[in-house]
Amino acid sequence: MKATTPFAPSRLSGWLIAAARIGVALMWIDNVSWKTPPGFGEGDPPSTLYRWTLNGVEYEVLAPWAWFIDTVVVPNFTVFGWLVLALEASLGAFLLIGLFTRLFALLGVVQSLAITFSALNAPHEWYWAYLLMILIHLLLFATAAGRYGGMDGVMHSHWGHRGGRLHRLMKAAS
Repeated sequence: MKATTPFAPSRLSGWLIAAARIGVALMWIDNVSWKTPPGFGEGDPPSTLYRWTLNGVEYEVLAPWAWFIDTVVVPNFTVFGWLVLALEASLGAFLLIGLFTRLFALLGVVQSLAITFSALNAPHEWYWAYLLMILIHLLLFATAAGRYGGMDGVMHSHWGHRGGRLHRLMKAAS
C-alpha cells in the first residue's frame, strides 16, 4: 500500500502559502502603526494600546490574565508598550521576509492569544477574528511557510548541512 502525505506541495500551493505569510506580516506591520511611543496611548482619555490593554481588565476574559494586566502590565506600561512594539514589528518583518518563520508563527500564536484575552469581550468585537489570527499562525507553522518564497527556503538546506547546535536551532526555527 502506498503511503500518502497530507500535504502535497505544488507551485500554486507554494504561492498561496507565501501569500498568506505575507498577508499576515502586513497585518502585524499595519498594527504597529498605532503603537506610538513614548506613551502608547497612556493619558486622559486612554487611547490606542493603553485603552486596549485596559480592556483586558474592564471586560475580563480570563481572571488570571486580568489580574496579570492589572498588577504587572499597567504599573509597568511603558516597558510593556516597547515590548509589544518590538514583538509585533519583529513578527511583521520576519514573516514578511520568511526568515525563522516557524519560530515567529509560534510567537504570533502567543501574541494573538494575549490580544484575545484582552479584547475578546470588549464591545463590538468579533470573536472569530481572534480565532482566525491563531489558526493562520498555526497554519504558517505547520506548512513551514517561510520555505515558500522566503529566506527559510534559501537557508534551510544550508543549515541542514552544517553541524552544531546553532544550525540545528536555525533549521528548526525555519
